Amino acid sequence: MKSEFFDFYDRTSLKSYNLDKNMQDQLNALDSLDVFTRKHCENVAAVTCRLCKYLHCSKGFTEYCTICAYLHDIGKIFIPQEVLQKPGRLTDDEYNIIKTHTTIGYEMCLKDSKLRPYAAGPLYHHEALNGTGYPNGLHKKDIPYEGQIIRVADEYDAIVSKRQYKSHIGISDTLKILIENSHPTESQIQNSNEKLGKNNPAIVKVLIKVVLEDVYYEISCTQDYVDYLEENIKRLDKALKYYNKMNQAKTPSKKEYFLEYTKIYLTSEENIDNFISIYESYKRAYEIRKNKIDTLYNEISVIKKLRV
Repeated sequence: MKSEFFDFYDRTSLKSYNLDKNMQDQLNALDSLDVFTRKHCENVAAVTCRLCKYLHCSKGFTEYCTICAYLHDIGKIFIPQEVLQKPGRLTDDEYNIIKTHTTIGYEMCLKDSKLRPYAAGPLYHHEALNGTGYPNGLHKKDIPYEGQIIRVADEYDAIVSKRQYKSHIGISDTLKILIENSHPTESQIQNSNEKLGKNNPAIVKVLIKVVLEDVYYEISCTQDYVDYLEENIKRLDKALKYYNKMNQAKTPSKKEYFLEYTKIYLTSEENIDNFISIYESYKRAYEIRKNKIDTLYNEISVIKKLRV
């Protein structure tokens, strides 16, 4: 029997513009308050959906879990903007305010009949298997599976995404943090028989597969652009060759001859006055993209060696 499959990227499936209008209004309110939070919610939903795919979850659970992930930070609508968007490190009091977004979001969902089924997203996404999470300090047996999945997706995007209040951290280094958070600390090992970290290691292991898939896709897209740049650089190389001959020509007829040959290699957006600057911009972009591909392949090499 063909297995069920839920494609997050299919326009007929769940995306923010296809959600129930009530949910869409809530997410739009989130966007109007804080663009970073809205983008984060979309990213976490996308990663959650793909984690469910690799975890072989049913289509129904995947849809449910994805909506929970969309709504996981909805409580931040009521977090003061000066705290939510603070560029520096939060004080203890400010962090305590931030933490209330879990219960605020949960209560928001409970008050709305259409959002109520997805209240687990806001409530459980910061709970940790070892009981060190919030708001209720629950342990593994009390944390629903959707909460465990969304926690991993949330932590990954929160660390890897460049935001206004922190520096960007590389993909492989982000995965190392999540792996470390899936293991118990030394003090836990010494003081407890329950050897649990914050994250579910099975979900973190699946996240690595999702990330590798993303990196390969990014390499493919970047390589397509590199090929485009390379093709245009070769074309403008020829234009430049005839342009230089034109400038070296001794007679007007020769100059005109090489000018016409130069124009053959120019597009409608290019002309004698601007093609050299365009050529230089292509070469700069080419070097940047080539370096990016090298960096991504280095990340893949590190990621493939990671063990949860």
